[in-house]
Amino acid sequence: MPFVLSLFRLTLLAKFVCYAIVALGIDLIWGYTGILSLGHAVFFGLGAYIVAMHLKLASLGTVLPAFMKTGGLDALPVFLEPLRSGPAALILAILVPVVLAFLLGFMTFRNRIKGVYFSILSQALAWAFVTIFIGMQAYTGGSNGITGFADYFGMSLTAPLDMVKLYYLAVAVLALAYIGSTWLISRDLGKILIAIRDGENRTNFTGYDASRYKTFIFCISAALAALAGAPYVPFAGIISPKELDIAFSVEMVIWVAVGGRGTLIGAVLGAFLVSILKTGVSETMPGAWLYFVGLLFVLVVLCLPKGIVGGVEGLRTHFRRCLSGAARAQADS
Repeated sequence: MPFVLSLFRLTLLAKFVCYAIVALGIDLIWGYTGILSLGHAVFFGLGAYIVAMHLKLASLGTVLPAFMKTGGLDALPVFLEPLRSGPAALILAILVPVVLAFLLGFMTFRNRIKGVYFSILSQALAWAFVTIFIGMQAYTGGSNGITGFADYFGMSLTAPLDMVKLYYLAVAVLALAYIGSTWLISRDLGKILIAIRDGENRTNFTGYDASRYKTFIFCISAALAALAGAPYVPFAGIISPKELDIAFSVEMVIWVAVGGRGTLIGAVLGAFLVSILKTGVSETMPGAWLYFVGLLFVLVVLCLPKGIVGGVEGLRTHFRRCLSGAARAQADS
């Protein structure tokens, strides 16, 4: 792609690559485990915010960011000091969302909160975090977010060659995330997750503690979302509370629904397809893409409930049956 796309289009594609990583995590918890999360943007946004804060502090040196001065701070808060270190920032970008997911999952799944109730709870989590991040302007930049990054761990964000390197880095992270997710699903863990999705009570009766497996896969999904947020920062150029809100969380679910939940490749394809269509429609008809994406989601649910990949697999199965039936009829004749 770097050889055929302009730098602007390559940057857009790199953002879609990051979205595909999130879609893998959504598919693990929704497609394979049956947990519908409508607040997954929180984990994505937290990972992105932590990395963005490090980049901002690294570019300013000992000078405080302008939004902190405007908020009345005279010195960097103690809890933000570790973000001056690049390795510490990367570790915290994954660790903080995972810890949050563990606490949420442990408290909800242990108390048998599931289905629509968990979805509403995760949605409330997203709303709460957006409110907090907007209100704590001195620490998060408020509704304006954090911007003005000079480089990304030594790679200049104004050098085309470095942006190409960052694109390949995002692709490598997606490849590793896909391989890791495939490996998880191919193990016995994958069978247990599907069993939980199809019949949680039966799974519990057979001796498996479903809440532990649900908490574990919820943490893995949060880690993937945070892992996507880390390389997303240089391509977006700005991180704001919009990356944590409910609308973005719902959009993540749409990616997986369109591509085909329960099929990892479908989640990846859905993220790319919906994002490309969203970009194309918004460029030609600004403001109409929300209606377009909503219509696309409704059509997929009504006409292709298993998504594009599921629909293709269904057609292949149908044609195989037809061919085998024709072959048997010919043999009988």
